Amino acid sequence: MRRLHSESPAWCPGCGNYSILPALDAAIEEVGLDRRKLVLVSGIGQAAKLPHYTRANVFNGLHGRALPAATAIKLVNHELEVVITSGDGDMYGEGGNHFIHAIRRNIGVKCFVHNNQVYGLTKGQASPTSDLGMETPIQTHGVMSQPLNPLAIAIVEGAPFVARSTAVDRDHLQEMMVAALKHDGGFTLLDILQPCPSFNKLNTAKWYRDRVTHIGDDHDPTDMHAALDLAMTWGDEIPIGILYHNERTPMERRHPVLAEGPLVRRYAGYTRSTGGSNEAHHTHPTRGS
Repeated sequence: MRRLHSESPAWCPGCGNYSILPALDAAIEEVGLDRRKLVLVSGIGQAAKLPHYTRANVFNGLHGRALPAATAIKLVNHELEVVITSGDGDMYGEGGNHFIHAIRRNIGVKCFVHNNQVYGLTKGQASPTSDLGMETPIQTHGVMSQPLNPLAIAIVEGAPFVARSTAVDRDHLQEMMVAALKHDGGFTLLDILQPCPSFNKLNTAKWYRDRVTHIGDDHDPTDMHAALDLAMTWGDEIPIGILYHNERTPMERRHPVLAEGPLVRRYAGYTRSTGGSNEAHHTHPTRGS
């Protein structure tokens, strides 16, 4: 796979991103996406570097602001496939408010969150998903705040597709990415548990392997209460798979202004005064100009 840059990815040895990158590339090829119509959006962090190591249109935003940028891109041209690839700090911390309201609005973007339960770029302080008691260079007495449960929040807010996978099971991760990319009902969340060997000494690759269990075929993903039970299961067992989905219409297919087609395809009119008259003239640029 040809990348945008010739150098190797700037991640620490053992980083889960080394599994996430090829899984994403493989999923894109399996689904058959046209990379010319694919936009990868990210904020700041180790996960946010991923778009630079594959072939796609890329938008890097500010820390915590990947979702507003992705929303704007999708609403201006909803024929594009917009995929966000950012970390738990970026999406659930600085971007937590945007996360909630993007679900409420049901923007048709795919949100792949690299969740290593720590800030892996800024030297290992606790993130919103860090486990209670986890010691870091900043939280020297252990994390005292209850960890955020993004899957439960997404389910309660009615996100049309909520799934979890892990970087330590690449086949399952690719399967979940394919399912997410094929989903066409609006906001799509795939939370990806991954190790950070440099800063998270608690949630290691072995820790995840010993705990992740595949959600069985007997689970009904349209059952919100059953999905919440899975989302709340954490510790000795961590369910991975599709927790929840429902039928909602994305904003880009509900908004009457967008019914006429993508905004980017339209010709913007403007108003001008001529010859001292107050009459306004609506003009359009010449096609092909």
